[in-house]
Amino acid sequence: MWTSVSAASVPVADRFEWFNDLVASALIPTAIKSERCADFQAEAAMLDLGVTQVSTFAHSPLSSRRTPALIRRGDPEQYQLALITGGRWWMSHQGGDEEFGVGDMILWDTSRPQATVAHPGNGPSRSIILHLPKDALPLRPERVDRLLGRRIATDSGTAAVLAQFLSSLGEHGSTCGPQELRRLGSVAVDLAAACLAHRLDAYGELPAESRERALRTRIDAFIEHNLGDPALDPGLIAAAHGISVRSLHALFRGQEEGVAATVRRRRLEGAHADLARPELAGRPVHEIAARWCFGNAPAFSRAFRAAYALSPTEFRRAAAAATGPAAGPGVRD
Repeated sequence: MWTSVSAASVPVADRFEWFNDLVASALIPTAIKSERCADFQAEAAMLDLGVTQVSTFAHSPLSSRRTPALIRRGDPEQYQLALITGGRWWMSHQGGDEEFGVGDMILWDTSRPQATVAHPGNGPSRSIILHLPKDALPLRPERVDRLLGRRIATDSGTAAVLAQFLSSLGEHGSTCGPQELRRLGSVAVDLAAACLAHRLDAYGELPAESRERALRTRIDAFIEHNLGDPALDPGLIAAAHGISVRSLHALFRGQEEGVAATVRRRRLEGAHADLARPELAGRPVHEIAARWCFGNAPAFSRAFRAAYALSPTEFRRAAAAATGPAAGPGVRD
């Protein structure tokens, strides 16, 4: 499900040609040029998500062109959406002619010509690319055309959630099993569709199932970001997403746990992780509990024991014994 390759394993003289072949097979055939051919550096990884695929690339500066002849040579008939995580890009595609920086996303159509320049900022050019089969994206092509080659900012809304999701896939996807990856592939397509639909003011055109899954993912990200807020409850979550509390609970119906239980579990997981951190060994348990919005120490201890079969102090001692010196003084339930 996960394939990782590096130019470091290829003889220096063959690296640029190797990278050309890699891009042609993993993305699309393009004509690539670089002033660094003699010492070209590159790393790439490909993650199979079933309905879609995610690729990560890091490479020396280059320019590329996709011509009609190269399109005829090979066309996966996809939209490809790149999140830039290092360096800067310039792209000319379907009337768009823009420069892009870290945190920007760019969409292109593999069936259309394009020209791209990737150059470093403070390090190599890096990107995470989501492959979107055209028949999996529930938006009319003439609408999607309006976004090709244009900057998609990721500082807020669904675009921010999608960017965080892609970054997390790049970092942790290799630890997921096949079934998890297939589910994540569906989420990736739904989030991308929601992101593009929002940009096009066409969110209502998405299938209800896609809208619901994308909303769940946005809510999950919101909960994760706000776990330290004591006011985080179903009312706040619902208001932040423009839905009623009743609709929020309906969204979680059929899941393993409801929204309040989800918040509680994630806060316990945060406290659990903190109690295992050696640098926090001198901090009293009740302070760590309060950090995760458990204001009642006995109630926190009961909830922690119910979840992990140990009291917070017992768990902390076990974690300290496994990693090094015992916990410092003043640590108690």
